[in-house]
Amino acid sequence: MPKRIYIADDEKNIRLLIQSFLTKEGFETICFEDGASLLAVFEQDPCDLVILDVMMPGLDGLTLCAEIRRQSDVPIIIVSAKDGAIDRVTGITLGSDDYLVKPFLPLELVARVKALFRRSEMTKGLMPETEALCFGDLKLEPGLRAAQLNGQPFAVTPAEFDFLAYLIRHRDRAVSRDELLKTLWQIDYSDADTRVADDVVKRLRKKLKERDSDLRIETVWGFGFRLACGEETP
Repeated sequence: MPKRIYIADDEKNIRLLIQSFLTKEGFETICFEDGASLLAVFEQDPCDLVILDVMMPGLDGLTLCAEIRRQSDVPIIIVSAKDGAIDRVTGITLGSDDYLVKPFLPLELVARVKALFRRSEMTKGLMPETEALCFGDLKLEPGLRAAQLNGQPFAVTPAEFDFLAYLIRHRDRAVSRDELLKTLWQIDYSDADTRVADDVVKRLRKKLKERDSDLRIETVWGFGFRLACGEETP
C-alpha cells in the first residue's frame, strides 16, 4: 500500500504543487485548505505523514502540530515563509520532525519526505537497534524511538526524546542551552534565542511530575541543564 500523506496549506497553488510531486513519487496525498479540516480527518483516519503550513486561517500550523503530536508520533514536516531561528526551533520543540522554508524546491521536499519515512522504518525495528539508554526510572530505546518510565510507556515528542537522550549520554556534566541548539537541534544562528530549550524542559518536568518520577531536570542557572534522580538536596 502506498504511504498516505496529508497536506494543509491555505495557498492552493502550493498545495497542488506539493501534491503533484509527491503523487509522481507514488505517494497517496490528500489536501486540506485549513488546519481544522486536516485535524478532523486525522482524528478519524490517521495518515503516514503530515505536511503543514504555519500561517493558516483559524487553526495555525504550529498549534496543529502540537495537537497532532499529542495524539500520534506520525512524522510531521512544517513548511513556512518564516526563516528566523526562533521559528525553526519553535517548530522542532512543538514536535515537528523537519522544517522547510518557502520558497523551496519540490524535489527537496520529496527528498525530506523519503528521509523521514526511512527514519520511521528504523523506529519500527526494520533496522538494527542501538543500546538502550537508562537513567533512574527512565529507559530510552533510540532504535525504536521508544521511552519507558517505571516500566510503562512514556509519551514524548521527538524533540523531548532527543533532549533526554542527549542529557543521558552526557550525564557526567551540565549541557548548555547553546550546545543543545547547535549540536542537538543543529540550529547554528547567532541570533537564536537559547531560551527555547526551556519550553522542552517545562513540558518534560510536567510529564515527569504527573508520573511521580524520581527523575529531575535541574537548571544550571545562566548555563543549561543536567539530569538528577532521587530527592532534591536542600
